[in-house]
Amino acid sequence: MGIYILKRLGMLVPVLIGIGTVVFFLISLIPGDAVSVMLGTNATPETAAELRKNLGLDQPVYVRYFEWMGGALQMDFGDSIRTGKPVMEEFFSRLPATLELALLSLIVALLIGISIGVLSAFKRNSLISHISSTISLLGISIPGFWLGTMLILFLSLKLNLIPPGGFVPFAEDPIQNLKLMLLPALTLGTSMAAVIMRMTRSAILEVVQQDYMKTAQAKGVTPRLYKYKHAFKNALIPVLTVVGIQAGYLLGGAVIIEEVFALPGVGRLALQAIYQRDYPLVQVTVLMFALGFVLVNLIVDVIYAYVDPRIRYE
Repeated sequence: MGIYILKRLGMLVPVLIGIGTVVFFLISLIPGDAVSVMLGTNATPETAAELRKNLGLDQPVYVRYFEWMGGALQMDFGDSIRTGKPVMEEFFSRLPATLELALLSLIVALLIGISIGVLSAFKRNSLISHISSTISLLGISIPGFWLGTMLILFLSLKLNLIPPGGFVPFAEDPIQNLKLMLLPALTLGTSMAAVIMRMTRSAILEVVQQDYMKTAQAKGVTPRLYKYKHAFKNALIPVLTVVGIQAGYLLGGAVIIEEVFALPGVGRLALQAIYQRDYPLVQVTVLMFALGFVLVNLIVDVIYAYVDPRIRYE
């Protein structure tokens, strides 16, 4: 297991180099640059040329790429064009809000998705099963930004139950923090819960058709043991796969949700960097998103071995 984890971690380097290269050259193709954003349309050509030279944007794209890649290999991703601060400092200052949003959204998704998925699987063709199928379809179909806007409109502005947006650090005021994070977590976790719900239901229905499940039932295994130890545990592998993929997408989904709810997270930072053509900041946020996605899937692979003893990694 240890060797397998080291191999997977070693594969991170070429993956991140490849992603960094693609992102760098794609960004260079975007019309305009940070100078046009910073100076506006009234800047003179001389002023723009001087600022572009100071920022190093007058160099050919391949020269800037090798300079950036050389610094990145030494864990120096440069400074933000907008603020002049190191981009890693900017990134980590916004990371806590995004991690909390992702964690709360994952908890919401697992609580709703697994519980309703298990219930609808063992109550197949019942009213509960039909309702859960309808809810899952709605959860997958409704865009997150629309759902977030509707939750703000009804729960915050109409009923005045929950604050509509903003952020307070958890360490500063835990109660207020959770109140502010409730709507974003519900919004981001809903679509993920719908996917988990459908996968849980279909995986359990497939497992209960197996011969060993019929044998266990014929031997008089108690309903609780039959459902949760035999059926649910053996259905976990596909569910974990979906959870791992969806958890990786949480960071990408946070970009829109953080903007809707005015959360000072990494997603909102990435949007601001794109608007302002802050290339170093865009590059590091994309790289960190990719790193998070790969690490989440590595964790899921490791969990496989503990859930199913037949799985062994060499």
